[in-house]
Amino acid sequence: MENSPIITLDHVSAAYDGLTVLDDATLQVTANDFLGIIGPNGGGKTTLVKVILGLIAPAAGTVRFWRDGRPCDALRTGYLPQYSTFDAKFPITVRDVVLSGLHSRHRVWHRFSAADRQKADRALALMELTGYSGRPIGELSGGQRQRVLVARALVCDPEVLILDEPATYIDQKHQERLYQLLGEVNRHCAVILVSHDVGTVVRNVKNIACVNRHVHYHAASEVTGEMLGEAFGCPFEMVAHGHVPHRILSDHAEG
Repeated sequence: MENSPIITLDHVSAAYDGLTVLDDATLQVTANDFLGIIGPNGGGKTTLVKVILGLIAPAAGTVRFWRDGRPCDALRTGYLPQYSTFDAKFPITVRDVVLSGLHSRHRVWHRFSAADRQKADRALALMELTGYSGRPIGELSGGQRQRVLVARALVCDPEVLILDEPATYIDQKHQERLYQLLGEVNRHCAVILVSHDVGTVVRNVKNIACVNRHVHYHAASEVTGEMLGEAFGCPFEMVAHGHVPHRILSDHAEG
């Protein structure tokens, strides 16, 4: 049931301290979706994700989850928050970091099984980090650590993988490979990706949600400067190599 909805938002609003950040958002995520969420800083991208995750209760509207066409209480979700940081000197191995993604399924002091360790190793292999499992996390580069955290989000076999700025700390070469790997992950679960990098998102996802307090949904990865201008609240000019947006230039007139 690849095209069946697994997450639906119906006229959802969210606020902090009485200030509305997300207003009347309606959105559907399907089982095979690769949804890119873009928008200006402070426009509500992370708020939208937190509403989906249940970290923020909607001020209005409803969020529903579905499995096999039937409503359910929640989905198995892997989550990489924005700017994930930890003490690089903390004595923990790469595999243990990935295994920590299974804590929601176990008691805090649960001893991980051989099957759990195999899951962790498969997630590391998918992120092309085979051979790193026994190394201290502090020995890895920033980009390698970020891929470890993606593996941590994958180890629970999620039905939906949610990534907030996953390319942070990763150089351009490895960013391209990360998006290729996420394309492979998308064969098995829905992916929701938040990024400020419009060109990269448009090139790699299936659908786009432009978020600037309101949600502007585009049921295709092809967006125009006019669409972005409406969502971002300022004029856009798309500069592309072939059909791939490379850079966005805006012209702000002073009032």
